[in-house]
Amino acid sequence: MNSRQFLIRDLLVLLAFAGWCLALPFYASEFVVSMALTCLMYVALSSSWGLFCGSTRYLSLATSAFFGIGAYTSAILLGQFSWVETIAIGAGIAVLVAIVMGAAVLHLRGTYFAVLTFGMTELILHAVTYFEKTVTGTVGRVLTVVPERDTIYLTMLALALLAVATSIVVRRTRFGLALMGIGADEQRAQTLGVNTRLVKIAGFAITAAFAGAVGAAMAVRWTYIDPHTVFNPFIGFQTVLITLIGGVLTLWGPLLAAIIFSVLAESLRLQFPQIYLMSLGLLLILCVLYLPGGLASLRWATFKDWWNDSRAWARDIRSELSGEKEREKQRFKRREKESHFV
Repeated sequence: MNSRQFLIRDLLVLLAFAGWCLALPFYASEFVVSMALTCLMYVALSSSWGLFCGSTRYLSLATSAFFGIGAYTSAILLGQFSWVETIAIGAGIAVLVAIVMGAAVLHLRGTYFAVLTFGMTELILHAVTYFEKTVTGTVGRVLTVVPERDTIYLTMLALALLAVATSIVVRRTRFGLALMGIGADEQRAQTLGVNTRLVKIAGFAITAAFAGAVGAAMAVRWTYIDPHTVFNPFIGFQTVLITLIGGVLTLWGPLLAAIIFSVLAESLRLQFPQIYLMSLGLLLILCVLYLPGGLASLRWATFKDWWNDSRAWARDIRSELSGEKEREKQRFKRREKESHFV
């Protein structure tokens, strides 16, 4: 298929996903809608994270910082501004923080960048905690203005669809090619005329905008929020895991993995939290070892290869246990010795 056919296919899949999600609240239970809300949240977070980090190969752990900024913006301003305005302001503040943070740390790569983004997340967490204790005299916010469930659900659906649509569009633009070029060879991209610093900050800001908007929308799920809840590093870690397991360089991998992880989270996290964490680690290990392209790279040929490899492994084990492998070695040595004498 050519590029136009791929675009049409992706848009049709996105429309089908949107139609299914729109119909879900009309026939599903409250529990299923709540699970779908979590799923949409991680679809938006992982798709936007993969757009920048997957293309440039920069491992950012700042997602929870932008999420928390959006959540606190919603808790403070929701009574003074409308729902849409509050989400827009949360995304805007997250973008401003991302521009400052990106200008400070995006010249680094690898472990240094990941550690610094995580450190800045902790810095923002403790700064908000200190501000709350010294200025307001308390830690946390009570949300008194809460929209209806359908409003929150439709907002999260719109953000998830917008994140995937943005990924579809950006991957086909010069900006997307510049991000891919930075991931492949940043120095070569610079020699070709790409302003890598500006491109990286812009990509980082896009990720922050979606994380801030999602945080502002999801904050109303809780009647009370505090810094350790909304700036929880686990939000950022799980976003990274979902994207890596789904396929960091793929379009639909994060969406597929977000659905799987949301089902696991709602099914296991409350009753069996240790099993949930173990399942996350097990999925990551299996994908790294046997599916480096993520779940989105699964094809029928992949299952055939796994089947052939497992059969070959079983034959080796059987021959080892029966002694056939040792006898084969002895026969080979005997033939070698006979050929040497001849």
